Amino acid sequence: MAINWYPGHMHKARKEIRELMPQVDLIIEVLDARIPFSSENPLVPSLRKDTPCIKILNKADLADPVATRQWQQAMEKEQGIRAIPMTQHEPQKVRELLNICPQMLPHRNFEGTPLRALILGIPNVGKSTTINNLANRIIAKTGNEPAVTKAQQRIKLPNNIVLHDTPGFLWPKLEPEECGYRLAVTGAIKNTVLEFEDVGMFLVEYLMEAHPDILRKRYNLDEIPMSAIEIFDDIGRRRGCMRKGGFADTHKVAEILINDFRSGALGRLTLETPEMIEAQKIIMEARRAEEEEKKAEKTTKKKKSRSKA
Repeated sequence: MAINWYPGHMHKARKEIRELMPQVDLIIEVLDARIPFSSENPLVPSLRKDTPCIKILNKADLADPVATRQWQQAMEKEQGIRAIPMTQHEPQKVRELLNICPQMLPHRNFEGTPLRALILGIPNVGKSTTINNLANRIIAKTGNEPAVTKAQQRIKLPNNIVLHDTPGFLWPKLEPEECGYRLAVTGAIKNTVLEFEDVGMFLVEYLMEAHPDILRKRYNLDEIPMSAIEIFDDIGRRRGCMRKGGFADTHKVAEILINDFRSGALGRLTLETPEMIEAQKIIMEARRAEEEEKKAEKTTKKKKSRSKA
């Protein structure tokens, strides 16, 4: 199942970002530290050119600290990028960004004119909370449901910084497919458009491979079964989520798993590493090349059939 979620207001936000980006001095992108690649906006690398960029690895208190350091190092290999692990539970550290922003442009003097920064972030990564902490007052509406911010706004911050905020949005096609599932697990996609069972299965399969001990400990499993559906049945029995016939209520079990991940009850987990993403990119590029080859073959066949006619 491919996960896609693209409300109408997000098309407008995409257009606004394209228009704004060439006019700003600095980009601040808020990412989810548990999924730094999947939560990254593909417009940033394609449009930022040499504009400095601060990447906030938000919710770092929920992510694997070793994986967060790996992502920080991988991102900062690119010129003009600084990656900063962060949690919104420490607002004073968030406000340190007000001093970091001008440091990203050491050759510019912003005494006369403001530093114009554009803040970006997909739904539910904590962008609005970041803005409120930077401003030290409630400006942006916050919530646990994605797509809270609906309109562009400008916010005056200390240190002569003007912050341009735009609605968080996802893109029409989430690639690779695993990105859609990771976004769904972390809450970037509305629960009302999810197939909880599929997302829960994805999470269990990941945990079976990467963190079997966490599954065993959290759900009191004697051993890890061979399949995800067997784990669902085991959790269902232990949590009282069974249907007639002795099978688990897969929707309820999936909700337990996803809520446990989002709350941190499963521990500090990161769903992707730089190495994993590089491997998936290679596979994705191979698929694209194959698709292009098939399209070219079809075009050639059509031309030949027309010429014969």
